[in-house]
Amino acid sequence: MIKKIDHIGIAVRSLEEVLPFYTNVLQLELLGVEEVASQKVKVAFLKLGESKLELLEPLSSESPVAQFIEKRGEGIHHVALGVSSIEDRIQEMQERGVRMIDESSRLGAAGAHIAFMHPKSAHGVLYELCEKKLGAEV
Repeated sequence: MIKKIDHIGIAVRSLEEVLPFYTNVLQLELLGVEEVASQKVKVAFLKLGESKLELLEPLSSESPVAQFIEKRGEGIHHVALGVSSIEDRIQEMQERGVRMIDESSRLGAAGAHIAFMHPKSAHGVLYELCEKKLGAEV
């Protein structure tokens, strides 16, 4: 069902301000930066072994990430679990009593299909189910 931790999402106020820490100090490879208009965020992916860090900068005060930062400050936002057949995984989670924020998958960064579990169903952790296209690097 779950193949691996695909990435860890980290909410930041400014990619420009934090990227030097990740690339120069931690010496992680920057894989790319893109905007995800549907979530009102700019995203930077950094390679971390077989997984990635996903830095999330809000582009609007209406972004869920901006609201997260306002309430909790910068820091870990979510853990993304790599899955196959995401629609089947969503249905399985619902059958097991997990409340889903997304009842069907939607398009996320790097063309991945994603769906979030409600943190109240996951003991306070925001988990993202993430299905990547075959051969997708980021």
